[in-house]
Amino acid sequence: QVQFVESGGGLVQPGGSLRLSCAASGISFTLVAMAWYRQAPGKQRELVAAITSGGDITNYADSVKGRFTISRDNAKNTVYLQMNSLKFEDTAVYYCNGRLVLQGTMSNYWGQGTQVTVSS
Repeated sequence: QVQFVESGGGLVQPGGSLRLSCAASGISFTLVAMAWYRQAPGKQRELVAAITSGGDITNYADSVKGRFTISRDNAKNTVYLQMNSLKFEDTAVYYCNGRLVLQGTMSNYWGQGTQVTVSS
């Protein structure tokens, strides 16, 4: 059974930092491109950051460039999102996403989400 489990969310003051983790199981993690999405109340889910299966290419939403860093440790089957200089507008539920393409078939996997609240 494929599982993605996020952790590390919480309440933080503006300007603070958090590191989210997403641990994968039941899947060949080294083949999976990973991403973090977020969804704020009343808004659509949006892509925050993504990283290739080998970890060599990353991309970010403009709103988080220079503040967030996505990384992965394939030996630990884990992807991270380091979030610095957090702003009120970063408040959302953050989801990790895994995308696996095998023989032309794409499979998408989602974690359950972790709440990040930026508040003074």
